Amino acid sequence: QVQLVESGGGLVQAGGSLRLSCAASGLTLSNYAMGWFRQAPGKEREFVMAITRNADRTYYADSVKGRFTISRDNTKNTVYLQMNNLKPEDTAAYYCAADPTGYGNRQNADAHWGQGAQVTVSS
Repeated sequence: QVQLVESGGGLVQAGGSLRLSCAASGLTLSNYAMGWFRQAPGKEREFVMAITRNADRTYYADSVKGRFTISRDNTKNTVYLQMNNLKPEDTAAYYCAADPTGYGNRQNADAHWGQGAQVTVSS
């Protein structure tokens, strides 16, 4: 049974930092491109960052450029999202996705999803 569990969310002031983790079980992470997505209340889920299977390339949304970093440790079956200089508009539920066929930057129908971690940034 495939399971993705996000952790590390919370409440932080604007300008602060958080690191999200996505721990995977039931799959071999190195076989998947990994992506982070987020969904704010009343909005559609949107792409944040992605990383290829061997971490040779990353993708990012313009809104997080220079502030967020994605990384992975395939030996630990874990993907990370380091978020710095957080802004109130970053407030959302953050989801990780394991993409077996793409680059992790699209919401593929065959991807596995976590349950989400809430990030709230106060002004």
